[in-house]
Amino acid sequence: MRLAELAAVADGARIVGDGSVEISNLAYDSRKAGPGTLFFCVVGEKRDGHEFAGQVVEAGAVGLVVERELDLGVAQVVVPSARAAMAPFAAAFWGDPTAALRVVGVTGTNGKTTTAYLVREILEAAGVQTGLMGTVKQVVGGAEEPVERTTPEGIDLQATFRRMLEGGDTACAMEVSSHAMALHRADAIRFDVALFTNLTQDHLDFHADMEDYFAAKRLLFEATPGVRIVNVDDPYGRRLAAEFDCLTFSAEGAEATYRAADVEFDASGAEFTVLMGRKLQEGLSFRPTNGEVRVRTGMPGHFNVANALGAFAAAHALGVDPETAAAGLAAAARVPGRFEPIDEGQGFAVLVDYAHTPDSIENVLRAARRLTAGRLTSVFGAGGDRDKAKRPLMGRAGGVLSDLAVVTSDNPRSEDPEAIVAEVAAGAREGDAELVVEVDRRAAIALALGRARPGDTVVIAGKGHEQGQEFEGGRKVPFDDREVAREELRKLGSLA
Repeated sequence: MRLAELAAVADGARIVGDGSVEISNLAYDSRKAGPGTLFFCVVGEKRDGHEFAGQVVEAGAVGLVVERELDLGVAQVVVPSARAAMAPFAAAFWGDPTAALRVVGVTGTNGKTTTAYLVREILEAAGVQTGLMGTVKQVVGGAEEPVERTTPEGIDLQATFRRMLEGGDTACAMEVSSHAMALHRADAIRFDVALFTNLTQDHLDFHADMEDYFAAKRLLFEATPGVRIVNVDDPYGRRLAAEFDCLTFSAEGAEATYRAADVEFDASGAEFTVLMGRKLQEGLSFRPTNGEVRVRTGMPGHFNVANALGAFAAAHALGVDPETAAAGLAAAARVPGRFEPIDEGQGFAVLVDYAHTPDSIENVLRAARRLTAGRLTSVFGAGGDRDKAKRPLMGRAGGVLSDLAVVTSDNPRSEDPEAIVAEVAAGAREGDAELVVEVDRRAAIALALGRARPGDTVVIAGKGHEQGQEFEGGRKVPFDDREVAREELRKLGSLA
């Protein structure tokens, strides 16, 4: 594809040099630049891509996307923001793949992963081959792939969408992070459905405040000309519903397009009735416009009722009939690291969850309490180099809602683990729980399991599906809460 054709998609782009040069590859990482590459000189927090321009030209790059002209003898496209240019350039380069792919974008603080998983499960049950992009994994053409971040950069996203189409996918369920919207990664995606789960405190190390955080989430709704779906149990969801033409859902009985009624819980999941209460948008193959269907999901907890209801609404908006959607939810596999039970034959329950915000820890502990006859123990901490203000709030949730709160290290990254633990523990002391501080995460898990008795529940929160613990200097040590819990339970079993 010629450089001039690509540059035509970017507002305010100016070509310096030969616009007829042929582009065969796009890159923002200098290590991936070679012959025929158009390299984007992205200005980041720590590195400026312009500094690597000479290196990529030597490697064979034939063009540069720059924010200032460079004296390097190759064609250049001068733009206001190289980062913002990546997504539209990539969409044009890969033939605008989301024009042919039905894309459901799920945003919010909590519930994105589970909701996106369930959307895919329902669509697959309806015979729609569906890709997945999310925190835990991505699925392209039916094959699972690892992920590095919730929402990849624009170049990677568009290339993946193209691979989905080539692999037979006709739809995609994807998590859309606030970082992705603010940093233009999700620009140029043609969203068919935008779904909002909730907004609670997180990422205030990146966003200036909650309003800035909300504004980033709101961008998804601005970018979606199709169906917008919001959780009106959440105050920010109600704000979106007041501003945009939205379908709505409520797990708490509020007036909404989709409502959960007659909710029942047990250790294996939840059951509820979906009430569909008004005529839905014209031009979509909904059946019926009014009615109800009984739904079973294999994930306990009131918050998972909301996740399932949102996924049901998104699939219904894409034309899946209610009975098929209900069957898809009933057959859906558990999401790794989301309220995941660990069973080694012990006489008490062990649950691993990704909860790492005050609200999500509260939700998980409240759900666990409903299933617990004895004592409820929580094991949790907070990540380093992230929103510090949430640490005592997380601690307070654990201290108030647990009988025993074991505060430990999470992913300390560049910070002192003991200092982070102290901030979390300070909040935990506001509750009535017995408090134990153990910085070593394995030792903390072992301690909690060792003190559990029949009928108790131990919730290990914070890392969920993650398979490593991050320390200073980018060092990552293998650590999977689920495997560690299994190992420690086996040790206890061998001592019994």
